[in-house]
Amino acid sequence: MTYLTRKTLPRRTVVRGIGASVALPLLDAMVPAGSSPKPVHRFLAFYVPNGMAMQYWTPASAGSAFELTPILEPLARFRNRMVVLSGVKATWNYIHAGASGSFLTGTTRGGRNEVEIIAGVSMDQLMARHFAGQTQVPSIEMAIDPPANAGACTGNLSCVYTHTISWRGPTQPLPMEWNPRAVFEKLFGDSGSTDSAARQARLRQQKSILDSVGEKLAGLQRELGPGDRAKTNEFADAVRDVERRVQLAEQQSSRALPVIEQPQGAPPVFEEHVALMLEMQRIAFQAGLTRVISFMLGKEQSARPYPQIGVPEAHHPLSHHDDIPELVAQMSKINRYHTELLAKQLERLSATPDGDGSLLDHMTILYGSGISNSSRHSGDNLPLLLVGGGAGTLKGGRHLVFPEKPGIANLLVTLMDRMGVPVDRIGGSTGRLPVDPLGSV
Repeated sequence: MTYLTRKTLPRRTVVRGIGASVALPLLDAMVPAGSSPKPVHRFLAFYVPNGMAMQYWTPASAGSAFELTPILEPLARFRNRMVVLSGVKATWNYIHAGASGSFLTGTTRGGRNEVEIIAGVSMDQLMARHFAGQTQVPSIEMAIDPPANAGACTGNLSCVYTHTISWRGPTQPLPMEWNPRAVFEKLFGDSGSTDSAARQARLRQQKSILDSVGEKLAGLQRELGPGDRAKTNEFADAVRDVERRVQLAEQQSSRALPVIEQPQGAPPVFEEHVALMLEMQRIAFQAGLTRVISFMLGKEQSARPYPQIGVPEAHHPLSHHDDIPELVAQMSKINRYHTELLAKQLERLSATPDGDGSLLDHMTILYGSGISNSSRHSGDNLPLLLVGGGAGTLKGGRHLVFPEKPGIANLLVTLMDRMGVPVDRIGGSTGRLPVDPLGSV
């Protein structure tokens, strides 16, 4: 048996089949002998809606000795990978529209009525343009709630503002994809039709993605070393598992609810839906299919209840707690549950090898909300968290407090520097955040 020891595979090796393609993760055979690959830096925006129970979120002390608050406790294992940011404010503080509308755009204003839709190019799309030639998919926009692209949802403004954080242009909001099937097909290919009947017929007629590319993948594996074969087997198992879960979700959702109420592809159970979307994020990053993902765990004004954690009240009404301690405590349970979901994803990312480290080592994750005290629709002191190794650019284990109260647009510009995509300005930015002597946020 001979292995690929004298020549290297291209970093973006893709095994293709009929209507499908599978991009492989970084393998030893892709790295020239005697060299160390430069880590690929990925970015994930992880948005949570309706603000935060701030007294349960904000550490009392600044610097490296900060304590983990009740909401941050689920992230204890990743304390040294975390930077908690306090004092950053929203640039467009207009109830829920401004919260999600400015989170990645840093815009200072939006539309003035239901049909006027204005924001700015979002940070993720600036990166997507820069990395477009290096990845199969420039960016992925994902959500758990179905989109609403018409009507007024907050004040008298368009529902677009509460349902997306990604903007391709000042008047071009990007819809967030909530259907796992659509995300899967964007990553691995499809025959092209979105018709429901055609989709079901295709599912009956076609073999799985990996069955389609299986022969070529098997041929490649015969030329790989044992370590690379193990990596490709593990990756293929993960893809097949996601494919199986997508198909099962379609079957379950079609039985559970009428199609008009529950489009096929989204699991009816919240946790299953979230886990499936997060796993596809991990696979997309691992395979190098994209370097930029934006994810909304919930839309602004989400009325989702959480009876599974003892909070049967709808999230949005509960967030208007009028600072009543008992209601704030209930709100904090939802906020903590969300960081528990984040912690599970961090576990998966840290367990996924990537070059000389893990995916988490080579990622910057921006987690948070565009509102702080939601009962007041406050845009001051936003609950923001950076997680990951930042491919060597992010120094964790700190709580940074900014008494000068910079706008979130300044944070976005600073993060663009860390991503290797420097820009002069985003939205209403007035500069960059202060940096420490190590040059890390």
